[in-house]
Amino acid sequence: MTNTASFAFDNSYAQLPDRFFVAMPPTPVAGPSLAKLNHGLARHLGLDPQALGSAEGLQVLAGNQVPGGAHPLAMVYAGHQFGGWSPQLGDGRAILLGELTDQDGVRRDMLLKGAGRTPFSRGGDGRAALGPVLREYIVSEAMAALGVPTTRALAAVTTGETVMREAPSPGAILTRIAQSHVRIGTFEFFAARGDVEALGLLADYVIKRHYKEATETENPYRALLDNVIQRQAELIASWQLIGFIHGVMNTDNMSIAGETIDYGPCAFMDFYQAETVYSSIDHGGRYAYCNQPQIGHWNLSCLAQSLIPLLGDDEDAAIEAAKDALGLYPDLFDASYLAGLRSKLGLGGKRDGDLALGQDLLRRMEENQADFTLTFRGLCSLSGASAEADAPVRALFDNPSAFDEWAIQWRRRLADQPSSDGERQAAMRAINPAVIPRNHLVEEAITTAEENGDYTVMEDLVSVLSAPFEDQPKNSRYTLPPRNDQIVRATFCGT
Repeated sequence: MTNTASFAFDNSYAQLPDRFFVAMPPTPVAGPSLAKLNHGLARHLGLDPQALGSAEGLQVLAGNQVPGGAHPLAMVYAGHQFGGWSPQLGDGRAILLGELTDQDGVRRDMLLKGAGRTPFSRGGDGRAALGPVLREYIVSEAMAALGVPTTRALAAVTTGETVMREAPSPGAILTRIAQSHVRIGTFEFFAARGDVEALGLLADYVIKRHYKEATETENPYRALLDNVIQRQAELIASWQLIGFIHGVMNTDNMSIAGETIDYGPCAFMDFYQAETVYSSIDHGGRYAYCNQPQIGHWNLSCLAQSLIPLLGDDEDAAIEAAKDALGLYPDLFDASYLAGLRSKLGLGGKRDGDLALGQDLLRRMEENQADFTLTFRGLCSLSGASAEADAPVRALFDNPSAFDEWAIQWRRRLADQPSSDGERQAAMRAINPAVIPRNHLVEEAITTAEENGDYTVMEDLVSVLSAPFEDQPKNSRYTLPPRNDQIVRATFCGT
């Protein structure tokens, strides 16, 4: 394993031309302190957790010391934010230190979020508050445990400084690990400037790093677009299947590698409501839960438009190629979502009425304010032949008969399957989590840390969330929905 002074960096993005980034170090902080270190992830990256948690390692995680082999830089990109065009965004408070290769041979970015002002800060302070840093740590690690493609959190440190948001808050820095930080907005930046050379260099870079199979195709750039569309369709389907709401699906927040990235006003639904919005700045509900699939399609259209100069010498043909690729998205999303929904319901094989069966359950859940996670987890314990054990699930519905009526149809569908109840139930438990990062629990962890400097509540929550598909009787409070006085109705970006 490496020590903290000499990470095994192998930096490829820094080899691109200067107009792709601004090379600069993080801005040092006054009094850093380690809030949370991800020991398992550190080991997976070939790092020694003890060394990383030492005084020397803390200086690196706080941005006070640039480790050997690093090439710190702020990336440039543009983006559509809530549908409006922003021609230049870029890393306004993040510094990419460099790239590491993990034990699976996958290249990973190591980035400090909250590392100080850059040329892209647009008047901001370049810092991050402790609350949003802890939220990203908790939720991104929960997503990883749930099997959803995501960036990861290596560490959270406090800075010993205060940042001003809605109120004075402790400053913090998150060390984020990602397959890469290239975004749809990165392509938009160069396309908007007519910089076809840079567009080609960026596409070639992404293909080499993430989609090597595209080089074997007749048109690698079309293959690139096809692959990104497929990954985004599958990613957003996975969000829908666990009740996750990203909250700010701007094109600069959509990873070209197909990972969930930029956890700002994100949240998980408690009771099911399709139009749920948590983000305090999403006044029109653009990024509501029910809109996420369509917004994904819209964002991908921005990528497709950016790639038109690369898709063919004839512009008309290139536009048709882009349209053809985008036309695949609805079927890709539907297929991924339906496959996941069948698994959540314990349905083997394929029947024409499966989607309608699942949608009928969701409709009844919405009408009866049934908890999303508890309903699907509750189904895992039910018999396919008898309603004797239905009471816990029925009780989740304002009108229990609404569930009873649906369950009759569900059991008729299960009767067609050769698998036993035990086999089906085990498979369902492996896909329907018992615990999620419920918003009131995340807020409890954040508030305790902010007000008391106590991270034990966060530690306990992260530990429970690391095994989301296991029943944990000793930790049953983590499965409960919020009381009325605990309901979180709005979440915040933290910028």
